[in-house]
Amino acid sequence: MLLRVIFGTFLFCLSVIPSENMCTAQEKEQFIFRTVTNSAFSVNERLVFDIRYGFITAGKAIMEIESLTTYKNRQSYFISVKVNSASTFDWIFKVRDLYISVVDKEGIFPWRFEQHIREGNYKRDFLALFDHPNGTVTTSAKKKYTITPFIHDIVSAFYFTRTVNFSAIKKFDELHLQNFYKDSSYALDVIYLGKEDIEVDAGKFHTIKIRPMVREGGLFKNTDAMTVWLTDDEVKMPVKMSSKIIIGAVVAELREYVEPSGKITAKYK
Repeated sequence: MLLRVIFGTFLFCLSVIPSENMCTAQEKEQFIFRTVTNSAFSVNERLVFDIRYGFITAGKAIMEIESLTTYKNRQSYFISVKVNSASTFDWIFKVRDLYISVVDKEGIFPWRFEQHIREGNYKRDFLALFDHPNGTVTTSAKKKYTITPFIHDIVSAFYFTRTVNFSAIKKFDELHLQNFYKDSSYALDVIYLGKEDIEVDAGKFHTIKIRPMVREGGLFKNTDAMTVWLTDDEVKMPVKMSSKIIIGAVVAELREYVEPSGKITAKYK
């Protein structure tokens, strides 16, 4: 079960979603697509993380913006997240998880979300099709749920968070969050914890630090369990994620990256 926690920890890191920019009642009557200023990421970005428990490297995760595609006549990012156990751990607990999100390029919200879980003997496939103009999402179970406009899945959430201007936020201020998971919408908050310099395999970085605060219905109940470090620049690239567990902590650290915009100024020698 420890390895399930290790890999689940990384995926939980993706569930951070600011819920600002919600539509007003008037916008619901005549739907208006939002525009989000995005200087953080673009196509061909690729981030590779080592997932560690203590001195043990249990696996790796790859977050990649693979291409631009057209969905519902709108340009969208095709984003994948792959989480695999290390080959030396496969015989104990094999993990081959894949998450796919089709994210609107202009509004940074999801149109389509896929989840393909392969963890030991456990298997789960899930699909969510978002219809933001009509305020609904339809799942692979053929069930339709009402959603707030521009609600996120766990992948699009993480990328949208990177567009937030943290320089306009004071230390210990909270962002109010929300996301759709399985069959429900969940409330989350994120506390901004200030700045910190850290070192990972990919280098040394000036970072901003945030902490998701989980409310009822979340994946974890311990509000101090999760911390995420993002580069303190326009890119806000994730470089480290840490979660407390019963014994110790699980950490995902950036090992290598391809960042096409060339705007990472937070790296230092």
